Amino acid sequence: MSESINVHGIVQQAIEEYMRQDTARREPAYKTELQEERRRRETLEKRVNELVEENKRSRDVAEEAQRSSSIRSELQRLGVNKVDLAYKAVQDAVVRGDDGRLLARSEAGEQNLSDFLSSFVRENPEFLPARIAGGAGIHGSQKAPAPISGAIDLDQIGPSMSKEELERVRQEILRVATQTLRGA
Repeated sequence: MSESINVHGIVQQAIEEYMRQDTARREPAYKTELQEERRRRETLEKRVNELVEENKRSRDVAEEAQRSSSIRSELQRLGVNKVDLAYKAVQDAVVRGDDGRLLARSEAGEQNLSDFLSSFVRENPEFLPARIAGGAGIHGSQKAPAPISGAIDLDQIGPSMSKEELERVRQEILRVATQTLRGA
C-alpha cells in the first residue's frame, strides 16, 4: 500500500458534492417561494394603500359634513329664513384652520365663523324673515266674526240643514281657523 488512501479527503469531497447537489435541488423551490412572498407582499401593500385612500376619503366626507352642519346651524341661530340659499352664498369662504377651527376668509381677512356669518346676515337682511307680513298683492286679512252663541256639533252638520244654519257653521269654522292661524 504504497499509496495511502486519504479517507478524510474523500469524505470531505463527498460531503461537498452532496451539498452542491442539495443546493441545486432546493434553489428553484426557494426562488418560487420568494416570488410568491413578493406577490403576497405587493398585494398586501396595494390593499393597505387602498384602505388608506378610502380612509382619507371618508375623513374628507365627514369633515365636509361637519363643516356644512356647523355653517347651517350658525345661520339658523342667527335667524336666517333661507338657510340653504345663505349656505350656498358663504360656503366657499369657510375653511378649516390649522388648529381645526372653522374660519372665513373675506376682504377683512380671516375671521371666526360666527363673526363672519353675523356680518354676512347684517349685510344681507333679505335672508332674514320679513319684518312686515304682507306686500304687493296681499289683501287685508278677513276679520274673524265674533263667536256665535251655541256650540256646533259635527253630528248636526248635514245636507238637510237650512241656509241660516249652514251659514252659522261656516262662520264658526272661519272663526276657529283664524284663531288657530294666529296662534290664539
